[in-house]
Amino acid sequence: MNEAELSTSLGMNTEGVNIYNCYVNSRYLSIKHSSYFQVYQDLLEEYRGKEIVFVEIGVLNGGSLFMWRDYLGPKARIIGVDLNPLAKKWESSGFEIFIGSQADVDFWHNLFKAIGSVDVILDDGGHTNEQQIVTASVCIPYIRDGGLLIVEDTHSSYMNDFGNPSKYSFMNFVKRLMDGVNSRFPAVHDLRHTLSALVYSIGIFESIVCFKIDRNKCFMSAPTSNGGISSDAADFRYHNSRAMRLNDFLTFQLKRIGIRFSAKTFFSKIDQKLIGIKLRRYF
Repeated sequence: MNEAELSTSLGMNTEGVNIYNCYVNSRYLSIKHSSYFQVYQDLLEEYRGKEIVFVEIGVLNGGSLFMWRDYLGPKARIIGVDLNPLAKKWESSGFEIFIGSQADVDFWHNLFKAIGSVDVILDDGGHTNEQQIVTASVCIPYIRDGGLLIVEDTHSSYMNDFGNPSKYSFMNFVKRLMDGVNSRFPAVHDLRHTLSALVYSIGIFESIVCFKIDRNKCFMSAPTSNGGISSDAADFRYHNSRAMRLNDFLTFQLKRIGIRFSAKTFFSKIDQKLIGIKLRRYF
């Protein structure tokens, strides 16, 4: 079976996906899900041929190291991280290899003390909640602006073998950090996260999460106006809502007997509860 037949059998469209060719041409074993290659292409094409520092976690069989070298080009500094000391053998092929646990905070600090800041980190390690969360929390501050942290196999957050579902799954960590990104809007500032000042955006793909790092773009937002001519249009956001109708009806009836009354807030809360029940079908 040739490359085209293999990709077709996997339901893949690999036309123009250069990384897939690098994958199948690697001499050593690498195991990737069929949906990953188009994501790699979308996220990493801009780094090809550039002098970047690329760190991959989980490299024992070596196939992915050669894949990345082939894809990114000779200017890329490729560093491998693995828990198994046998991975050190790839140093003879020109790769830098560090042995340690990605759940060990001290390991990461010592690593970055040795290699400095990096451009891209790809986490294809052990996929446990602890490993993925510790890696993201400790490594993101060491990624340069414009860089990425790509975490693979995030489907583990839904699997019993990895202790999930759990309040402390990696994907729940991602959702919390998404709240942190939105905390740069002043009205939700109380949802800020320790990484809110570093992570500009978060991309969600099937079984992959990508954090884009750019400190300069992580500023608190503020309302602006272009100073154009206004039509003084009324806000129809809640026009003719149940809450408004109930409030207007009750206000009118009480006004007839001389009582001034407004319960917009009270009725709005009831209305939001009813809407919440209606929206459950979408969750």
